Amino acid sequence: MIPTNEISITFPSRSANEGYARAAVSAFAAQMDPTLDELGDIKTAVSEAVTNCIVHAYPDTVGKIYIRLKSFEGNILEITIRDRGLGIPDIDKAKTPLFTTGGDDRSGMGFTIMESFMDNLKVRSKPGVGTTITMRKKISMRLGGLARDKFC
Repeated sequence: MIPTNEISITFPSRSANEGYARAAVSAFAAQMDPTLDELGDIKTAVSEAVTNCIVHAYPDTVGKIYIRLKSFEGNILEITIRDRGLGIPDIDKAKTPLFTTGGDDRSGMGFTIMESFMDNLKVRSKPGVGTTITMRKKISMRLGGLARDKFC
């Protein structure tokens, strides 16, 4: 599929930038006229993915987080979040609810939350190389968005 629009963002893995990532993804998704619930789901999934990069990929250093956003015909949003951090040795284990390598203050629910709020989640990772998370969500087609597109 060929995207109808796309952007890329790179930022340091600092906790303060998690809010920036949520806002940037929300602004991009807004062109697709999501409901407030859909927007909340997207922001939550992005927050979990970026937090995973900050906490797990770069636990003792500041690295780069890369986000690529794409929209496709049919109101499909694709979000790819990538790091060049530690990587995940066992993806299936990492996706198990309540499993965490982040200490007692972490819930171990990040991947579970991402999977529940998005339509599709793919995780690729290689220890010492980094992790790439790709999420997709179909945004409902609302009359307001359709009418607006016909006149713009």
